[in-house]
Amino acid sequence: MSAEKETVPAYSPSETGETGTTSPPSRGFFQDIIDGFKPHPVHVARKRAAAADAGRFDVEQAALNVAESPLSRKLKGRHLQMIAIGGSIGTGLFVGSGSALSTGGPASLLIAFLLIGAMLFCVVHALGEMAVLFPVAGSFAAYSTRFLDPAWGFAMGWNYAMQWLIVLPLEIVAATITIEYWDSPVNKAVWVTLFWLLIVAINLFGVKGYGEAEFVFSLIKILAVIGFIILGIIINCGGVPDRGYIGGAYWTDPGAFNHGFKGLCSVFVTAAFAFAGTELVGLAAAETANPRKSLPTAVKQVFWRITLFYIVSLTLIGLLVKYTDERLLSGSSGADAKASPFVIAINDAGIKVLPSIMNVVIMIAVLSVGNSSVYGSSRTLAALAEQGQAPRIFAFIDRHGRPMVGIGLSAVLGLLSYLAASDKQGEAFTWMLAISGLSSIFTWGSICLAHIRFRHGWKKQGHTLSELAYISQPGYIGSWLGFILNCLVLVAQFWVAVWPIGKQPSARGFFSVYLAVPIVLSFYISYKLYFKTPFVRSMDMDLVTGRRELDLERILADERAERASWPAWKRYYKLFC
Repeated sequence: MSAEKETVPAYSPSETGETGTTSPPSRGFFQDIIDGFKPHPVHVARKRAAAADAGRFDVEQAALNVAESPLSRKLKGRHLQMIAIGGSIGTGLFVGSGSALSTGGPASLLIAFLLIGAMLFCVVHALGEMAVLFPVAGSFAAYSTRFLDPAWGFAMGWNYAMQWLIVLPLEIVAATITIEYWDSPVNKAVWVTLFWLLIVAINLFGVKGYGEAEFVFSLIKILAVIGFIILGIIINCGGVPDRGYIGGAYWTDPGAFNHGFKGLCSVFVTAAFAFAGTELVGLAAAETANPRKSLPTAVKQVFWRITLFYIVSLTLIGLLVKYTDERLLSGSSGADAKASPFVIAINDAGIKVLPSIMNVVIMIAVLSVGNSSVYGSSRTLAALAEQGQAPRIFAFIDRHGRPMVGIGLSAVLGLLSYLAASDKQGEAFTWMLAISGLSSIFTWGSICLAHIRFRHGWKKQGHTLSELAYISQPGYIGSWLGFILNCLVLVAQFWVAVWPIGKQPSARGFFSVYLAVPIVLSFYISYKLYFKTPFVRSMDMDLVTGRRELDLERILADERAERASWPAWKRYYKLFC
């Protein structure tokens, strides 16, 4: 950084309205609301400093800006845990699994979700290790900039932001489709308006509003899935008199696989879409009161999310619903709740009220993911702008720690959901899904690669793992495994995109599956050529900026001594919780 550069001082907690700090005197309820939309003092100072840096990229200043973000730190441990366990469970699990079952069969469904789940377990732990040490705004996109290449960080940031910007109208459209289950006479545009207003209103309450809403939404989804698992076991074991014992009959007739290995490969994109958003727990670290305490617990909860809410429930789905059931096909181009295998399994059991209740859960799940989309896109855009990788206006953060311009852009693009009221609904759903479908694969692969490079830099600069507040359970090898699996999924999806099952190869079919790839490459190559950014060498990595607690030696020694005194049962419990 040049000596002439105007440095922006770290923000003080009193300016952010954090818990336990003093706030400015009240000027009245309505005036306080108006004042809350005014720019944060840190934003004002940085706007002045940024004017001199136009047209160049400064990796040091970028790291400093995301480390000292004026975002509010009001998320608590319970918020993070619920976001980790059930935050992004939505149409991918409840409805998309139906078309995946139809395409690949029950064995392919289970194998694909197991592989993606194992990959994601490695990803989230790698992210947790870096996010506990560097709880910075922008999280994984910022790590790509810091540990890999600023050009790749730019591509990953915009890839992630675009994914969530598209997901909002996608999920609102999906929510309106779920209403069709009851044959509602109300025009779809009315439901679009109601859902849009609800999601935007929640995010206007800031990170605390997002956290509380996700806590409630996730709790409902978790209870619903647990209830379905119990009911599914009862149905399968003969609890329904008219059907008797089912067992694994559907794995024999019509069979465990459909369309062979290609059928398995085609399920990967559905599995990736279903798991998308699990990494939000890392993005939320920058707005958590105590990430060193809260984040490790939240990261460990992902194991139970993958095992219980995906693997167990989908195993039961494969036992209760035949992949030849024609009702599954109606969900291939939308979010029709009638195509949900969860609803089909309950309907086939002859239970009258539960299908409607399950449809309400699906609608809540859809709105939950829509809520997360505004949070994810607005925070990512703000971090990109802070690093000089997006228009400066997106760095605007108000006195309540809300990135209002990012929220506003997401809200405006959410109006695309009015396509639900047109005859182009199915086509719009397909292309929005094409943009967001493979985006998560790039994000997860980049997290693993950034962790690998971080470990190289950490060792090269003389540090040891004992200095880390949290260490990834699958570790360095797990990150390599996660990275390789992500690459294999991209290869498998390329094969399916070029030679789709039951269709002739076509450009439209290819891009409807693989559109995210050329978008990411165009972002990366154009930024790389324009700014000529170098790859970050291990010895040059910034391993200081953004570490919320630089001297952890005494704290960690005390915590290790405390853990050593725990009984064996508690040590095993803390390993997973």
